[in-house]
Order: sequence, then structure tokens, then C-alpha cells
Amino acid sequence: MANGILNNWIVKNLLRALALVIGLALVITVALNFFTEHGQEIGVPDLTDLPSEEAISIAEENGLRAEIIDSVYVRRMAKGAVFSQNPKAGAKVKKNRMVRLTINTVIPKKVTMPNLIGYSMRQAKAELTSRGLALGTLIYVDDMATNNVLKQLYHNSEIKPGTPVESGSSIDLVVGLNSEDRTTYIPNVVGMKCGRAVDAVHDNSLNVKRLVFDDSVKDYADSINAVVYRLSPESAGTAVDMGADVTLYLTLSDEKLLK
Repeated sequence: MANGILNNWIVKNLLRALALVIGLALVITVALNFFTEHGQEIGVPDLTDLPSEEAISIAEENGLRAEIIDSVYVRRMAKGAVFSQNPKAGAKVKKNRMVRLTINTVIPKKVTMPNLIGYSMRQAKAELTSRGLALGTLIYVDDMATNNVLKQLYHNSEIKPGTPVESGSSIDLVVGLNSEDRTTYIPNVVGMKCGRAVDAVHDNSLNVKRLVFDDSVKDYADSINAVVYRLSPESAGTAVDMGADVTLYLTLSDEKLLK
């Protein structure tokens, strides 16, 4: 009976068609896996902080492509280094995926130096920030008005208003100091991120002598997120002369922050 059914020409044709369909499905599956590497993904390497040429080379070595699509200016970061990437490091992507890079510009843009003479130190700091510049060192000299800006300096020389200067540059200020109003206090910056801590030190009429990063801080991005775990002088609230130096010690280690 079974042999009779199998010998039926209709059944034979149905079996042949089924075998053909199964065979085609297997061929298509193999072809898709071969041409699209279906199911195979590559981890995107971390290209940030690398020179752009090296970043592109590493991407190619990992079976990816990379191109520069934009640039920004980041002070203290190496010129031409990768500032950000898309997709981000660790993302799983198909082979030959394009990684788009934003780099730190090789030629920083220029901004115009404002006239800060006569401003208070805090007003001057706000104006510098709005222009893309940074407050450098506060240099105190005897004057009737404490924290009144008397001179503005760039690379130890007076800089005139209207002078083009690289964005992100530090501007030192010569400010007044009344003999009867020369004391300030060490702010408590432990637990603050780097930028906020520096602002707090400046707002208290003090200078940041050094930023000391421990081994947990590997690159520029880490330095932005690093947190103050110690300062020198160490006692927050200590009375000191305006213009005194403060050293900040920064980390990404939770263990140091909990001590």
C-alpha cells in the first residue's frame, strides 16, 4: 500500500516540489549568511582621545569604516583628537558599519577679547565664559577697590579689547585688593566635579595652582567627570589671603571619595 502511494505520480511530484523548496531555502539561508554575515556583530572600539588618523586605522582593522563629520574646540584636548564617536564604544554593529567621528579642531576658532577693565572679578569671569574664554590667574595688587579689574593679560602681556584670541584661552586678571578687605576662605569643594570646583575656587578669590588627577583618570573625558577627593590647604573654611593658591586632587574612584 505504501509503495503504491509513493509510486503515484502526483505524490512523486509533490515530494520533488517539497525537496526543491527545502533546497532553495537552505541555499538562500547560506547566501544570506555569507553576504550579510547574518547574526555576526562586531564590537565598536573606543576611538575617543586618539589622533584621527589612528582612530580611522583602528576602525578599519576591526572591520569598520570611519569618517570625520564634524569638529569642536575643546581646551586642553590634543588638536585633531577624536572628541566623540557614533556609534559609541562597545556598541554591537555589522561588519563594514560607518563610525562617524567628531574631532577637536586643528585650527581653533578666534574670538574677540572683551574690555574687562572696571568690571568686578565675577562680572569679568562671566564675560570671559560667554566669549568662550577662561579665567586664568588672579593677580592681586594694592587698590582701594577689592576685586576691581585693573588689567587683563594674555601670555603675561596686556591684551587690548578687540584683539582676536583663540577660543578657550586663559586670561589672567590684575585685580585690586584693599588692605582692609583682603581675607577669604577655602571653599569646601570635596565631591564636586572638576569644572564646578574650579569655579568655586575662583569665586572665593583664590587661584587653582594645580589639578592633580590620580590613575583612575585616563583621558580628557575622564578629567571632566573626575571629582575632588582632597584639596590643599586641606581645611575647608580656613581663612587665607585673596589670591592664595589651592591644589585640587581628583579621582573617579568611589573608594577614595568614601574615605
